[in-house]
Amino acid sequence: MEQPIIFLAVEDSSVLEALVGDISRRFGNDCSLISSRDAQQGLADLASLAEQGAPVALLIADQRLPGMFGVDFLVETRTLFPLAKRILLVERDYSAANPIVPAMTLGKIDYHLVKPWLPVQGLYPAVSEFLTAWSVSQEPESTLFRIVAHQQSPRAHEIRDLLTRMNLPFGMFDPDSEAGKEVLGEAGQDGSRLPMCLRQDGRVLVEPTNSDIIEATGGTTRLESGIHDLVIVGAGPAGLAAAVYAASEGLRVAVLERNVSGGQAGESSHIRNFLGFTWGIGGQDFAYRACEQAWLFGANMVFAQEVIELSPSASGFCVRVADGREIATRSVLLSPGIAWRRLNIPRLEQLLGTGVFYGAAASEARAMKGKNVFIVGAGNSAGQAAQHLAQYASSVTVLVRGTGLSDSMSDYLIREIHLAPNITVRTGVEVIDGAGKDYLTEIVIRERATGTEERLDASGLFVMIGGEPHTSWLEGFVARDEKGYIVTGNDLVSGDLAHGAWPLDRPPAHLETSVPGVFAAGDVRHGSVKRVASAVGEGSVAVQLLHKYLAAESETATAS
Repeated sequence: MEQPIIFLAVEDSSVLEALVGDISRRFGNDCSLISSRDAQQGLADLASLAEQGAPVALLIADQRLPGMFGVDFLVETRTLFPLAKRILLVERDYSAANPIVPAMTLGKIDYHLVKPWLPVQGLYPAVSEFLTAWSVSQEPESTLFRIVAHQQSPRAHEIRDLLTRMNLPFGMFDPDSEAGKEVLGEAGQDGSRLPMCLRQDGRVLVEPTNSDIIEATGGTTRLESGIHDLVIVGAGPAGLAAAVYAASEGLRVAVLERNVSGGQAGESSHIRNFLGFTWGIGGQDFAYRACEQAWLFGANMVFAQEVIELSPSASGFCVRVADGREIATRSVLLSPGIAWRRLNIPRLEQLLGTGVFYGAAASEARAMKGKNVFIVGAGNSAGQAAQHLAQYASSVTVLVRGTGLSDSMSDYLIREIHLAPNITVRTGVEVIDGAGKDYLTEIVIRERATGTEERLDASGLFVMIGGEPHTSWLEGFVARDEKGYIVTGNDLVSGDLAHGAWPLDRPPAHLETSVPGVFAAGDVRHGSVKRVASAVGEGSVAVQLLHKYLAAESETATAS
């Protein structure tokens, strides 16, 4: 891979010299610097670099440029280098009138740098973070796996999605390509059984399951023996937060996840409004950091294990997974999250993984380059997916059943979508059909007001129309509402959901279910706020409630 380029547009020679000096000292061996002191000349230089296919990764522009504001300069560059990150240099001014406030809100810039800057605290972290983000968006130079598969097959999509969500570099090759044949030959395979994964150290996986792949990456799918203090079902934001706090406080913790960590948040291309991350954080990065943090505190992270049954036992509870194995625990936290609601359109369901995807499917973004993409949904996940896919697709159309986005999407996302030149929002429409032999080629939409139908060329359909909780396996064990969300706390003993389900004289704790010792947190809980930060908060609060429960149980056991 060529060295990434950092392009500087700064008129003031002393500022430019300081910026070049600071960046060169830390990143001079890892990137190239190009500068311009004039906005129009800078745009011309960048256009020339774009024609050459140069790897411009980061753009830094002073707000004060001759003939153009820095914000406008950075906006102009978006069509030339859509994957590059943008930093605006501004004077120190923490008022709402500062141009960085609307620029950040509207997605025109990714970060700001105040003059004079502190390299270690302001400049270096931002440049490092953005160069890393840019490198992730490129094809990797080295890979953990080289995979041979029919790339438009549903299983190929599942493997791409799995490895993308695990933040692992891989290459995928069609079996009929020269590169694919070479990999097969190196692995000693004839291609009759696919997918085939060749690990960096020569290990060969033929028709691997998700468990096989996870084990080959160093992850675990094995259950530990003995009695745990806490078993967490689901490794989304709530489950990961609970794992961090519980393990750090000395509890023996196991986290059982049916896929890999992150939940729906892990599918998000960019979470902008999460406290403490000034320029936002990618969902995969968030999930990776939280998972590593929980593991380093001692939590046993177990992947590709779907929990199918929870029952009382002598030690507290028995948790059974799909292959029949069991794990014993004194308490349980339920945070299995939700699954995207299905369209249930037969011809589109047949194309699942071959052009039709539920969720953001970040692994498919590069495959949508230059194509027409449609997103069904009006929530934040749909908005974030539209922004991400717009960096690759020639057009992105957001299809909304209702009259607009304001009831379900954050304002900053709505404004960013309206500003994007290749994103269109169509309201009052619904998808009713689609077509494609081996891969999606078109969809059919209908105007809800008139009934008028329209066929549209489509290479990708990403569906995000609300969720359904993963709780059917809990039927008859804990109280749920009519939609399947788990009822907790005060709702068990008062209001419309109270049906005498709580068995003890003491009131249930805030996040406790109808079974004492079993708690719930995150999106799966009735009345929860469907946001990453609130799920993290519930997961951390649940640990304190669990401590009280476990302490009381210990006292009871001692007294008896």
